[in-house]
Amino acid sequence: MKLFSSFLLACTLLFSSASFAQQTTPKAKGNGTETLQLKTSAVCDMCKARLEKSLAYEKGVQAATLDVPSKILTVTYRPDKTTPAALRTAVQKTGYDAGDQTAEARAYDRLPDCCKKTNSTH
Repeated sequence: MKLFSSFLLACTLLFSSASFAQQTTPKAKGNGTETLQLKTSAVCDMCKARLEKSLAYEKGVQAATLDVPSKILTVTYRPDKTTPAALRTAVQKTGYDAGDQTAEARAYDRLPDCCKKTNSTH
């Protein structure tokens, strides 16, 4: 009889804890995104590929598109995951100017010659 009551108690606890687990609500995630446009020093399609790929790895970035002729980088991001300052820093660390902030010198030096801002647009 004692074994039966222990089994019954264990089953009751197991099922009650399972029902509590189902009642918890997941954290609400914001679906809102914002857009940031940055003037860059990118000059060619290699720059476009490099910037878009680099920003794809940044936390919170939904999309990044560079318009080469205008040198405008448009970044769609989640403001709960990243900030415009962090995105500017990511562009600088890739080797390109971000608005009025210049590129990181070491990253700029690693760019191929065709991607340096002293060269003309291809």
